[in-house]
Amino acid sequence: MEYILISIAVAIIVLYVVHTPTREKTKKTAQDVVGVCAVALERRSQKDMRKGRVLALLAEHGDMGNEELRQHLGVSARSVVNYMNELEREGKIKQVGKTGHAVVYTLKN
Repeated sequence: MEYILISIAVAIIVLYVVHTPTREKTKKTAQDVVGVCAVALERRSQKDMRKGRVLALLAEHGDMGNEELRQHLGVSARSVVNYMNELEREGKIKQVGKTGHAVVYTLKN
């Protein structure tokens, strides 16, 4: 009986030690969180920079379509659509045309 109790106590201690986070594990997790935040901030910064570039391009060239903007920005067509939707929601640009190649964007007055 005594042998069983000792075995159970040792097993509990081993499980506790194995599953208790160490400072190194906690530090690594904190570093991972900081890394994720830094990546998110960098992406947000690039997105804001590209949206500013879109506004500058529209000011310089007037009306522009998705393909022209995609070529100037070097991003996917979907990214251009996302940027334009955001700028339109922000009230900075307006879409002329409904869908497809007929769509162009211009600065809002």
